[in-house]
Amino acid sequence: MTPARETPVRVGLFGLLGSGNLGNDGSLEAVLGYLATEHPDAVVDALCGGPEVVTARYGIPATRLHWNRGEYRTASRAGAIVSKGLGKLVDVARTAAWVRRHDVVIVPGMGVLEATLPLRPWGFPYSLFLLCAAGRLSGTPVALVGVGAAAINDRPTRALVRWSARLAAYRSYRDTLSRDAMRAMGVDTTRDEVHPDLAFALPAPPPPELSDPPGEGGTPLEPTGPQGPVCVGVMDFHGGNDDRARAEEIHRRYLDGTTRFVRALAEEGRTVRLLTGDECDATVVAAILAAVDSPLVTASDAASLADLTKETAAADTVVATRYHNLVCALKAGTPTLALSYAAKSDALMTQMGLGAYCHPAREVDADRLLAQFRVLEKHSAELRRTLAERNEAAARQLDRFFTTLTAALFPTAAATRVPAHVPTHVPTSRKAP
Repeated sequence: MTPARETPVRVGLFGLLGSGNLGNDGSLEAVLGYLATEHPDAVVDALCGGPEVVTARYGIPATRLHWNRGEYRTASRAGAIVSKGLGKLVDVARTAAWVRRHDVVIVPGMGVLEATLPLRPWGFPYSLFLLCAAGRLSGTPVALVGVGAAAINDRPTRALVRWSARLAAYRSYRDTLSRDAMRAMGVDTTRDEVHPDLAFALPAPPPPELSDPPGEGGTPLEPTGPQGPVCVGVMDFHGGNDDRARAEEIHRRYLDGTTRFVRALAEEGRTVRLLTGDECDATVVAAILAAVDSPLVTASDAASLADLTKETAAADTVVATRYHNLVCALKAGTPTLALSYAAKSDALMTQMGLGAYCHPAREVDADRLLAQFRVLEKHSAELRRTLAERNEAAARQLDRFFTTLTAALFPTAAATRVPAHVPTHVPTSRKAP
């Protein structure tokens, strides 16, 4: 822990935070935990998508990311189009003024350098570019911490993302795939770090006790009947940024395959818990519940990554689509199968030793998914051991990373820092400074 400064460091947090995406908010929680442990005197506030939610939940002052409150609504009328255009100009001044008030600005995790889901260049990519340009012009370092990145084909979006990354004073990534993608887009990544996703720094429930499975010599037995509960994480999935022409077809195929899989589990007498990771996923949950009329299938009301982690820890097995649903399940040590919609999901599963258990979200085949699911359950005990080992390794890597982050962003504090472990407690609220 660092000694108090005469003038507390002013830290700004930036992103689509408080907007209904649990993964984004989980990354925010991880960084708040780091700041509370390593820099408890820091004065923290946010420029974000859901300022009311961020202030109410975490107790820090927050400002709305966009001047135009209808930023993410389709503009069809002349008045709405003019309002959006004016908002882009106003946001230049608003963002610059906000950045200048800070000693450092942190973008905590999130896939801010990718377009694996539908994305317009003049939405968040433009906002991120304004932030990084304002930081460079004002001398306030902007740090992209533990972010995700991927190759982008759309030229305007790629240009904004590339320049944002170049203008940032610090970059680190949640996987090697992200760093390679930025290098391929022309960013010098020589000094950029790779470490596990920030959500792995959040508290986890105690792992279940592991023992040799029944059978001679510890050999697993084939399941003889219904096992324990299964969590199925769903997503309002319509493909990526390059799939707009066939978005509805992709969605129908995903929903049909996932529904058939859930129905098959229920018909076997399995308890199924439907998980989400964003407010927009509720429509998929409703569709599955309507199609699978069974008391064995219920929906979770998880409101945070901590809630999701508890849900997945209580399950025998998890099948999930959203990236941070996977992170929660893997962190909980529960055998997991990914309905993979982007290379980042495959990379995460490989990192955690479950690379063989991926199924394409664009082409969900219920029969093949069931077959993969049965193989996953057959090897459940050994996979739990693998996850326990990989989680320990992730904790050690993040411990080292937070040390280097302090040295990079808070050099004065780093000079007097006493080495500390990764925070094991993340405050659910924080008093406004």
